[in-house]
Amino acid sequence: MMWSRSSATHVARGIAALLGSSLIFHLAECSSSLLPRVLEPLPLGSISAEGWLHDQLQLMSDGLAGHEHDFYLYVSNSSWLGGTYEYSELNEGFPYWFNGLVPLAYTLNDERLKTQVLESVDYVISHQQADGWLGPETNVSARNIWARFPFFLGLTQLVEAENGTDVATRVLDSMHTFVNLLYSMLEDDLRGYVSQTSAPIDDLWPRARAADMIVSLQWLYEHDPRNDTNVLFGCMDLLYEKASNWSSWYADDLYIKGDLDDVPLNITDYYYAYEHGVNVGQGYKFGAVVSRFTGDESIADSSRTAVNWTLTYHGQPSGVMIADERLSGLSPVRGVELCAVVESLYSLNYLYQTLGDSGFADNAERVAYNALPVMLVPNWWAHQYVAQTNQPVSHTLTQSPFYNVDDEGQHFGLAPNYPCCTVNHPQGYPKFVSNSYVRVGDNGIAQALLGPTSVNTTTNSGVAVSVSVDSLYPFVYELTYTVQASDAFDFYVRVPGWATGASFISINSGPSAALETDSGTSLHHISVGKGQTTIYYSLTGEIRVADRANDTVSIYHGPFLYTIAPGENYTTYSSNYPDAPAGAEEYNIYPTSTWALAIDPSTLEYNAPSSDATLPNPIWSLNAPPVSISATVCEIAWNLTYGYAPNPPLKGDRDCIGDSFQTKLVPYGSAKLHIAEIPTVDLS
Repeated sequence: MMWSRSSATHVARGIAALLGSSLIFHLAECSSSLLPRVLEPLPLGSISAEGWLHDQLQLMSDGLAGHEHDFYLYVSNSSWLGGTYEYSELNEGFPYWFNGLVPLAYTLNDERLKTQVLESVDYVISHQQADGWLGPETNVSARNIWARFPFFLGLTQLVEAENGTDVATRVLDSMHTFVNLLYSMLEDDLRGYVSQTSAPIDDLWPRARAADMIVSLQWLYEHDPRNDTNVLFGCMDLLYEKASNWSSWYADDLYIKGDLDDVPLNITDYYYAYEHGVNVGQGYKFGAVVSRFTGDESIADSSRTAVNWTLTYHGQPSGVMIADERLSGLSPVRGVELCAVVESLYSLNYLYQTLGDSGFADNAERVAYNALPVMLVPNWWAHQYVAQTNQPVSHTLTQSPFYNVDDEGQHFGLAPNYPCCTVNHPQGYPKFVSNSYVRVGDNGIAQALLGPTSVNTTTNSGVAVSVSVDSLYPFVYELTYTVQASDAFDFYVRVPGWATGASFISINSGPSAALETDSGTSLHHISVGKGQTTIYYSLTGEIRVADRANDTVSIYHGPFLYTIAPGENYTTYSSNYPDAPAGAEEYNIYPTSTWALAIDPSTLEYNAPSSDATLPNPIWSLNAPPVSISATVCEIAWNLTYGYAPNPPLKGDRDCIGDSFQTKLVPYGSAKLHIAEIPTVDLS
């Protein structure tokens, strides 16, 4: 982006692009129908986790996610449940937690967690206000609709899981009552949505995250519209009218492609809604969501650009943006917020289903198998607020290198820096599992996201289908499907972009067949007959070396990012949180071996798992995965600054200290201390 023009001119052009009359043009074209998705999601409860992925969900249930309702005051004593605790005036803590706990409870079929969900929703619905408002805000002038967005996403999942029960009926009644109120509020000068005060924070979240509420309104239209079709589409129109217009933000003369620290503050402050990492992750899907009800498929292209540009200009090699509250360029020193990770993962799942581009699914797996697990301790009791790509130590920093994260932000604990990620992180794996299968056309079912998950469902034509998967994927690239079907149907498996031509599939122990995929979805079609069918699916990959800034590289095999792991020494101390269980502890982690290493990429060798490999539980701990990459490295002069690793030394300053030696790179998600943008040297 060129900054020679005056700041005032740039801001003026931005106003025209983001809030201009083009919105009114789109609104005029809206109709009371939705464009179909390329791939149709399945209801919550029809998909289960198996193997190591089930272990992760169980660890979540046994850990922080499953116990916040017992002791964490922003949930247990939330104003939504008649209590007095909130960490901000937005009152978002309980809705964030609810949005994640619903899929966790019903995917595990965990009665304790389901009781937490059902008792909570019963309280909220029973206390719905006379005018239809859901939530604790009794002062009409103080109402902000944002926290209803994650709450409604949780409600839609709950109705799917409780389909046909009194619970589902009560929830749907409550949702429709609120939607009618929402429509009247939006018609009344956008009350509760666009700020009526001079404080921009009042409408920063709802306008930037409008797509999340529109998703729920579209769900209602498709599942239980009643006589509210005009109200539902009216709400969509009005939300879109004043939403932060992400589809216009991704334009060459507006989007900030460089380091935002080098951009004048009056510009970055003005566009903060588009620079905030969590907003970006949620905003990925804006174009796809909007295109469904405007009928303008060209708007969906902005979602493609959003993911592409974010990861190109502000991306970590783990598949998420670098945004320590605000986008931060490409430095491996800067961090990514855990909330941004789980919101990105959900948006990528949505984008693959809606637009059908296989790259979204590839990226979703990269996030799920790298960016998410690296930010949680193995037992899921503590997390980071931000994770750095190069993070050889995790502790209290002497000075923060981040945009707006304090010196506690990268250590592991109950609520480092800010509570939002404590309540929001549980949606990550449960929603990944619940979106792992989809319906395809009239008579098809597909495994869209690869991993140990199983499904019991029907095709759109009514064929009953059960698919059970025996697999250690992504640690082992083999999946065996046992399929039961009441009649013939079409089964599909996604072929990841990293897979080579040596990958194949075999039906009922028959000859191996090469994979033939759809050019968009990368789905391989298999005709399956009535009864039982066994499918063996084998993938082959190669080491991939990606160039990063400053003569560094990131190294991949399959969906895994590999990293130098300097060893980990945990120092544990109490969170001192009132009534916290013993597991809710704080951790500093210190390296036990040299981390300041440079690598010769020509020496890389993949160490495949043995044929009898097993996966320990927990799997996301150092040296637990049965795969690694060998590499020749040497130590270089590269020291901590203010308690963190600065940018790697320039290539000319990488003289080896001592002899070169062999080391093993490990999957990034398993290494809480890691160097994943590795400086290169020639050791030939």
